[in-house]
Amino acid sequence: MHPHSLLPRHSDAVAGASLERETLRRVWQFAQPYRTTIGIFLGAILVSALVAIVPPFVFRAILDSAIPDGDRALVWWLALVAVIAALAEAALAIVQRWGSARVGEGLIYDLRVALFNKVQRMPIAFFTRTQTGSLISRLNNDVIGAQSAVTSTLGTAVSNVVILLTTVTAMIALEWRLTLLSLVVLPAFIIPARRVGKRLQTIAAKQMDLNAQMNTQMQERFNVSGALLVKLFGRHRDEVEAFSGRAAGVRDSGVLAAMYGRVFFVALGLVGALGAVAVYGIGAQLVVSGDITAGTLVALAALVSRVYMPLTALSNARVELLTSFVSFDRVFEVLDAPTSIVDRAGAYDLVQPRGRIDIDHVTFRYPPAAEVSIASLEAPGAPTGDPDHDVLSDITLTIESGETVAIVGPSGSGKSTLAALIPRLYDVTSGSIRLDGNDLRDLTIDSIHAAIGVVSQDPHLFHESIESNLRYARPDATHDDIVAACQGARIHDTIAALPDGYRTVVGERGYRFSGGEKQRLAIARLLLKNPVVMILDEATSHLDNESESLVQAALDEAMRGRTSVVIAHRLSTITNADRIVVVENGQIVEQGKHHDLMARDGAYARQVRAGGLFAST
Repeated sequence: MHPHSLLPRHSDAVAGASLERETLRRVWQFAQPYRTTIGIFLGAILVSALVAIVPPFVFRAILDSAIPDGDRALVWWLALVAVIAALAEAALAIVQRWGSARVGEGLIYDLRVALFNKVQRMPIAFFTRTQTGSLISRLNNDVIGAQSAVTSTLGTAVSNVVILLTTVTAMIALEWRLTLLSLVVLPAFIIPARRVGKRLQTIAAKQMDLNAQMNTQMQERFNVSGALLVKLFGRHRDEVEAFSGRAAGVRDSGVLAAMYGRVFFVALGLVGALGAVAVYGIGAQLVVSGDITAGTLVALAALVSRVYMPLTALSNARVELLTSFVSFDRVFEVLDAPTSIVDRAGAYDLVQPRGRIDIDHVTFRYPPAAEVSIASLEAPGAPTGDPDHDVLSDITLTIESGETVAIVGPSGSGKSTLAALIPRLYDVTSGSIRLDGNDLRDLTIDSIHAAIGVVSQDPHLFHESIESNLRYARPDATHDDIVAACQGARIHDTIAALPDGYRTVVGERGYRFSGGEKQRLAIARLLLKNPVVMILDEATSHLDNESESLVQAALDEAMRGRTSVVIAHRLSTITNADRIVVVENGQIVEQGKHHDLMARDGAYARQVRAGGLFAST
């Protein structure tokens, strides 16, 4: 073997220790608000450990003093002391439970809120790459696993350290030789714990990954769209088989972890039992020879179990703590994820927006995965390399305040990408986009989103009432405001005819409503928001003629007096635009009014005559 072949292992151990110390430091940052409660908790542990060594000394006094002297009064007094000690220990146990619950539930709350806040601030690119089930698993399973490390494992470790120290001190005071004998087996507790801990840490990480995969499958298959897809393609058995495989992996990992833990615990119990036998045997010999009293041996016998119990628990606690580090690492991985779309230092609010948009020599390519995503939350085999081409190349376009501009072009030409840059869902790779002369990167994100409203091809509705969905745009809106917006969106009569009216629950993603009705609800929501700029991304592409006419009437109402950017395939949607911009291969190839572009007989006219991209039905 090469003499330096062991160096990488040593380096890994040093790196692992460093990572664990860093994790502990960050855990303490989250625990600091609860330091008073933690102090009470630790104080209760210390007092409880001191109270717990009282009974063995009571037993010793009864055997060595009260019984030989026939002192019945002393027996009753000693019994009373034992009862008081038991009551005090019970009360202190309740205080400990209160402290651990306060800290534990507080940590769960803080970690979940921190994770939710972090995820809400992630760029839209993060959500396009992330498996939702895996992300939810971080907010649920991993947060609880991390919390148990602090309240259960760490609390148990501190408690057992205190018990061990107080018990060993008491034993030394009684008989130092037997105390040393009981500690000879200490290495047999420590060495296995190091090996088993690392193995269980690996198993725990695998278990969490498999659980996340199960959550992802359930999340995607249990919503209406996923369930419909499974049924239409007849893939029920395949889905069950895939889920069964993942569930089997979780089961097998759980069995393996349980067996490792049980064998480890049984082995430590056996070692402790052998140590106790040695103490009993040699202690009995000392009693026979008169070196110690029978009361001292009984007290030592009671205390020695309190030595091996915390030793076993501490060895196990180290294993559990290492396993819990996996949960903390997975939580911190999300908290440390890059957030690329943020307010820069000195960002200011857009005041009284007018709606002029200047797109100045903009080039855009999608950001690499390392900048916007977390590899462990992506689907297995997801590409992680940088995009190799520009989606938009040197785009320059000015949209005046109140102007309606239709952006058209074949699929994949960059229309929707261009629309996504205007509300700063992505940052441009080069060039700039200005709103009323202000670079979007200089404005606060909240003020940008307040000024811009979007109606997409498939608008999202939460599984709540119609009124709650509409009020999402403006929480302080009155019922009259909501009715007025719905009248403008041509959807009020439909809602009023429902048995529960505006209190009707829309169903998962709005599946109780037709496509046209959802579009009009989305337009009503936009009217409540009252933005100065409106982006319509394929808003009528999948509607029948009757629904389209209603939606178009609602859109005409919504666009009145607003800067509007319309992305559409339907000729009927774009012919009335003030200007049509044709995009191909990420570049603007021509622009103008409908009749001018048709007369020019360029790309736009060819596409219209082909009857494909801009068909009216």
